[in-house]
Amino acid sequence: MKTGRLFAMGLLAAAALLGITDFAAAQEGETVFANDPDTGITAWMLTSTALVLLMVPGLALFYGGLVRTKNVLGTMMHSFAAMAIIGVLWAVVGYAMTFGDTIGGIIGWASDKFMLAGTDTAKMAMDTENGVTSWIPEPVFAMFQGKFAIITPALIAGAFAERVRFLGYCVFIALWSLLVYNPLAHIVWGGGFLTGEAIDFAGGTVIHISAGVSGLIAVLYLGARRGYPKVAMHPNNLVLTMLGAGLLWVGWFGFNAGSSVSSGMQTAQALMVTQIAAAAGALVWIIIEGIQHGKATSLGMASGILAGLVAITPAAGDVTPLGAILLGGAASIACYLAILLKNRLGYDDTLDVFGIHGMAGIIGALGLTFFLRSVPDHGVATQFWFQVKGVGVSIAFAVVVTIVLVILIDKTIGLRLPQDDEMAGMDHSLHGEHGYGLLNVG
Repeated sequence: MKTGRLFAMGLLAAAALLGITDFAAAQEGETVFANDPDTGITAWMLTSTALVLLMVPGLALFYGGLVRTKNVLGTMMHSFAAMAIIGVLWAVVGYAMTFGDTIGGIIGWASDKFMLAGTDTAKMAMDTENGVTSWIPEPVFAMFQGKFAIITPALIAGAFAERVRFLGYCVFIALWSLLVYNPLAHIVWGGGFLTGEAIDFAGGTVIHISAGVSGLIAVLYLGARRGYPKVAMHPNNLVLTMLGAGLLWVGWFGFNAGSSVSSGMQTAQALMVTQIAAAAGALVWIIIEGIQHGKATSLGMASGILAGLVAITPAAGDVTPLGAILLGGAASIACYLAILLKNRLGYDDTLDVFGIHGMAGIIGALGLTFFLRSVPDHGVATQFWFQVKGVGVSIAFAVVVTIVLVILIDKTIGLRLPQDDEMAGMDHSLHGEHGYGLLNVG
């Protein structure tokens, strides 16, 4: 009995000592972390990371179905190559450049994030209550953000599909990721000069505008596919494209709702408006087709879904459901008109990367200002100016760096496919394969 009483007193004394120690640490300004991670947020961020990665093979299917039979594997390889190349680059320097200490407000660096060495066992602080801070493992956040870095250059590939060397493409996306994506992500999200000003919840400016504009610059330099627009270049498999659109829609819930880095009301709001905007974009597109052509197409449905998803991406955590409907619908109209304009101007953005990602990204980034759940203290006009700055910086970065990269790569190792290889198709000439095990016809 006496031994038990002494043991209980010892436990109480130890608990009191730990409490005093924690209090002293808090008094000295040190963060007192909870013993275990916030399992709810951690579980959702793990799920979101997987959902965003799912979007990359979804994009491969979407793009792969839209090109000719002789280029289906070569086109899908562009998305999968990004998973490999950017997956390594992000681990080595990408995360450190994006979320490190800011250098001039343009790029970041943190030596403890190089090779993710310091993040391997790091805790990422969340909310603090009663002096104790909840946390999630930083590797989860690092890998979640890494999926964004992967899919962005993969989007660009759709613009110059069917006519680029594989090696040239690989070098291009590696350099583009280092010189465009990482700085832009730092500027807007990582502590750069637009962080806290321009609203870009999940990547309207950082991802879609930059990818769309870069794709446009690349195709203007490289020129059209041989035979375009006189030779018919029909999609090889719209079933793949529809399947890819469905996977993109599902994955986008992780893309947008995961960007809350929480598991609460804003997460639910982001998921809700993502669903609404995608549906509105698809509905408006098929209505336009029905009015203009008397029939709705599967390609139009897929394009409308994507337009709505892109438009809501920068706005997902901040706009109302009505805003989601209007942004999704407006994006479909703008993207439809942009594709018509492309056809009139005659440039060959193969899979309409600028027409959908660039245009819808701009609509979403600027339009969100007028549908915010709460008006910022600095007012709507000032917020709109911040959004204009974000769009302008994204466009400027993408234009200048992409011009330099495409010229440099094309003049050295080569970016445009030789005529014979292009006519034979990327599957055979670059990879020695056939997508359907059939004769390589196109």
